[in-house]
Amino acid sequence: MATNTAIQNPVAGRLISLDALRGFDMFWIISGEEIFHGLANIVLTNHHLYRNPADWQIAVNGDLNFWERIAVGISNQLHHTPWNGFTFYDVIFPLFIFIAGISMPLSYTKQLQQAGVNKAIARKKIYRSLIKRTLILIFLGMVVNGLFKWQDYAHTRMASVLGRIALSCFFAAIIYLNTSLRAQIIWFVGILLAYWLAMMWIPIPGYGAGVLTPEGNLEAYIDRILLPGKLHRGVYDPEGILSTLPAIGSAMLGIFTGQLLQHEKLSTTYKAIALFAGGAVLLLLGLAWNTVFPINKNMWTGSFVLYAGGWSMLLFAIFYYIIDVVGWKRWSMPMVWIGCNSILIYMAAHGLVDFESTSQFIFGGLVDKAPEMWHQPLLWTGVTIIQCAALYFLYRKKWFLKI
Repeated sequence: MATNTAIQNPVAGRLISLDALRGFDMFWIISGEEIFHGLANIVLTNHHLYRNPADWQIAVNGDLNFWERIAVGISNQLHHTPWNGFTFYDVIFPLFIFIAGISMPLSYTKQLQQAGVNKAIARKKIYRSLIKRTLILIFLGMVVNGLFKWQDYAHTRMASVLGRIALSCFFAAIIYLNTSLRAQIIWFVGILLAYWLAMMWIPIPGYGAGVLTPEGNLEAYIDRILLPGKLHRGVYDPEGILSTLPAIGSAMLGIFTGQLLQHEKLSTTYKAIALFAGGAVLLLLGLAWNTVFPINKNMWTGSFVLYAGGWSMLLFAIFYYIIDVVGWKRWSMPMVWIGCNSILIYMAAHGLVDFESTSQFIFGGLVDKAPEMWHQPLLWTGVTIIQCAALYFLYRKKWFLKI
């Protein structure tokens, strides 16, 4: 089987497919979504279509050509489902947690092997690093939420995307480092079942038990009474307290994947096939559970963990097979640049850098020559170029934000 060996990842010991998938995941939330929303808006203008104000979906009619349908279809998938249901945009967050989970066995095994007889010292170092990383990510998440805008306490949001990543990965790592694979599977199943039973059987004042509405579910109730500061959705927070529990399961699915990759007796092709099969099984299990416990990102239901985990595993299987098994690497390098500095570009794109204004400054003259309806996709294509250029420079210099 032909293998492209011309490109080497300067970060020793990292799967290129893992960095590429992380970059693919980040691309959509740092600039990609705006490009395709802009393209969809062109279709809206040309065909007098409309967006459903309830979920931002564009009503598609028979007048669209193939490429217009592609643009509209992608744009429709780049919005979160209002409540129950699933879109591509809903997989971006759990996919990032899944990827972080894959990295754990690869990283920790290497650290423990290098420690030799000093494994106890290595474990203490890992635990210190885990605690430090968790606290820093929680803090950075609050910064993204506007911590230093110095608003009053009631208007400061404490929960965050980075905070959920930190906490879910922290507890998943603790389970991984202290239990066997069999015990990890028991923990995984137990966490999801315990969350399901709690959501369905614990009564909420004024609503009763098993009410899975935005204001009536247990997770939202706990957010209202225990989560300090501002709730992102008023009556609940999508990164709230209780729903962080099943998010541990999303990280553990990544840990299981990482342990499969470490299996020395299996060929890389067999591992890719196993990942495809595992992803398909998770999708089916998620759909089956959806009949009694709906797929819902906001509550991070168990069915959502399985369904999003299935798509995450399938996406990783595709990237792993193409990049690390077949060896087709070159096409993925822009995503690798993004993936190697994912937290940095996330922070930059969510408040630290005004990339849109920068693109307007650099490419505005060219953009203005195009029809007005094309300004948004062209301007945000410029944002992608700027981001990739900056991240390529950091990649070549081997400058990576490590937390």
